[in-house]
Amino acid sequence: MLRDVFSAHPDRKPSLPNAVVPNDAATPNSPAKIKVLLADDQNIVREGLRLLIDSGDDMQVVAEAENGRQAVQKCIELRPDGAVLDLAMPNLNGLEATRQILKKVPDTKVLILSSYSDEERVRQLVHEGALGFLVKQTAATDLLRAIRETRKGNTFFSPSICPKMLEQMREGFVNGGSPKKKSNALTTREAEVLQLVAEGYANKQMAAELGISIKTVETHRQHVMNKLNIHDVAGLTRHAIAKGFVLPVEGHAQAPKFGPVSVSQTALPEL
Repeated sequence: MLRDVFSAHPDRKPSLPNAVVPNDAATPNSPAKIKVLLADDQNIVREGLRLLIDSGDDMQVVAEAENGRQAVQKCIELRPDGAVLDLAMPNLNGLEATRQILKKVPDTKVLILSSYSDEERVRQLVHEGALGFLVKQTAATDLLRAIRETRKGNTFFSPSICPKMLEQMREGFVNGGSPKKKSNALTTREAEVLQLVAEGYANKQMAAELGISIKTVETHRQHVMNKLNIHDVAGLTRHAIAKGFVLPVEGHAQAPKFGPVSVSQTALPEL
């Protein structure tokens, strides 16, 4: 649990959100620390994860972000070795943040944290280039090793996800490659518009947030409705919640709990 993370470091003071910490000078024969960007919209979760990551002698959090758009910007600015991203973040979710980070900073290794672990979400994130996926309930046990493995280019998944991933890998080999995107898949901009619609943004607000015209927003919004065959805001919101990119208000009000697990840590070879 988060209380376990804090109690393990009673003398550590919580750091300010979004603070940038300079990398410690390495001794002549020691490698530089793994620089990690941490993104989660809940302060208490970020503080607990920061303490956990900084407890590793070979890594440190160099920046924090409270939404996906901030995470993308900070990755471009700082070019960290790894990015630990929450999946369901406001403004820009973890999937779209992963897509944009790896397009602009391809050397950054992306690791996803989520309360959800269904096959479709994991498949989408792997397809976009994420090297790891941890369910938050096992983060206290698996996170440090996951960061180390993904930094080396290996994949790492929570033990409960591994059987699903192995089955997908087998299917991929049988089919001669990874599954192709459907022709009606949303573009990055369309996915951004969908999330903002689900979060209650009006067209004018979306235009200001994304730096595009209201007419362009309306065009993207219509494309989203046509591709999903959903033509009302309530339906779009339900779709975004079902995909795990927007949390219901009552669910988002509570910080996810961290807890120990008895299952052994599991790393997969490179995809």
